[in-house]
Amino acid sequence: MDRIDALTEHFMSTLSEQDDDLSNFKQAVRDVASDVLAVEKNDPTWSANQVLRRIAEPDRVISFRVTWADDDGNVCINRGWRVQASNAIGPYKGGLRFHPGVSLDDLRFLAFEQCFKNALTGLPLGGAKGGADFDPRGRSDAEIMRFCQAFMGKLAPYIGPDRDVPAGDINVGPREIGYLFGAWMNAAGIYDGALTGKGLSYGGSEMRVEATGYGLIYFVQAMLARRNADITGKRVAISGKGNVATHAAEKAVCEGATVVTLSDTSGTLYAPDGLSQEAIRWVQEQKAAGKDLANPPKDFGAAFRENETPWQQSADIALPCATQNEIDEDAAKSIVDAGTSLLAEGANMPTTPDALAVLRKAGVTYAPGKASNAGGVAVSGLEMSQTSHRRFMTAEEVDAALKDIMKQIHDRAADEGQSGGKIDYARGANVAAYRKLAQAITAQGVL
Repeated sequence: MDRIDALTEHFMSTLSEQDDDLSNFKQAVRDVASDVLAVEKNDPTWSANQVLRRIAEPDRVISFRVTWADDDGNVCINRGWRVQASNAIGPYKGGLRFHPGVSLDDLRFLAFEQCFKNALTGLPLGGAKGGADFDPRGRSDAEIMRFCQAFMGKLAPYIGPDRDVPAGDINVGPREIGYLFGAWMNAAGIYDGALTGKGLSYGGSEMRVEATGYGLIYFVQAMLARRNADITGKRVAISGKGNVATHAAEKAVCEGATVVTLSDTSGTLYAPDGLSQEAIRWVQEQKAAGKDLANPPKDFGAAFRENETPWQQSADIALPCATQNEIDEDAAKSIVDAGTSLLAEGANMPTTPDALAVLRKAGVTYAPGKASNAGGVAVSGLEMSQTSHRRFMTAEEVDAALKDIMKQIHDRAADEGQSGGKIDYARGANVAAYRKLAQAITAQGVL
């Protein structure tokens, strides 16, 4: 066992026994620890202050019951959470997700990752995550409104514009944010920027919906530029059919790439000559209607391949944008066999450790989600600034700012990860973010 492995194993053994069942959280912590512990040990102040251990233990975990009534008057009970991980560099910031599979494990890992992602943006944002095990599928608008109001009734005391600023995430879009913000404003008795992702009519930012997908492509373009290459003409395989996937596809096509796949849980939409913007809009419409991708219009030049993933298709670039741990060892081997040379994560932690080992051995350049999918939180940060100044930016201004932020994130990760003529973006992102967090945490004393 080498020094790094020994440091990592010792550090993991210091985590609370209560974390033993949190496999996703521990995977995320291990990934960061293996990159930053040597940096921490080489700085006596950071080591003495146990910086990484303090980031791994959230400031607080808020758990609460959400009680509401459905359209038939039946009382329904769900559980809600907010994990406030660290506010060392700014107010807590991170999304809310509503899904029956939401667990404390997911939220702990996402809040931990959010600390590093937000630090990379250069914006004054801490890290948090939250949500509920509420399933919005099949629910009426009135039921969703009542659930959001009940959820916010329990969450409201813990958030605010300078305290914790949630945003949307899985199944929490503009409609849900509207209901949540209205409930917060009603409880607080004031208008202020307590949430981001708001509608344009009441203080939202242009480009927020597109931000994560567009930002992913801007990051990929920066990666290619380091190789003196361009995205024009590149074949791009994308997983997912949601907001991130379809807007990444939209921007990639605009920039001259050939997007060959989008997907859902039942299979993959494959277009050997590339998906058109019309086809991408059709996918968005199917998603909005709760439908699958099984019957694309014939004139799209696309076929639906049931039970297949995008990774069997020939592609230069792979963009996993669906869900965590979607790329396992076998999928990684398929990506390598398909001739892919670059993978950038659009989802949070979609690549398993075994898959990452396969990609690295094959020389596939890999960008972690904490860097490449930071566009959403970047524009959320811009929304917070716009709300505070009561001056709103045009779509063109936000897009230009987003592109600049993603370039800066890329350069921070690339410069920190440069070694022997190669770039380890994962290590670079972890170390660059850790340095900023460590400087802030140690400057503020033992708290």
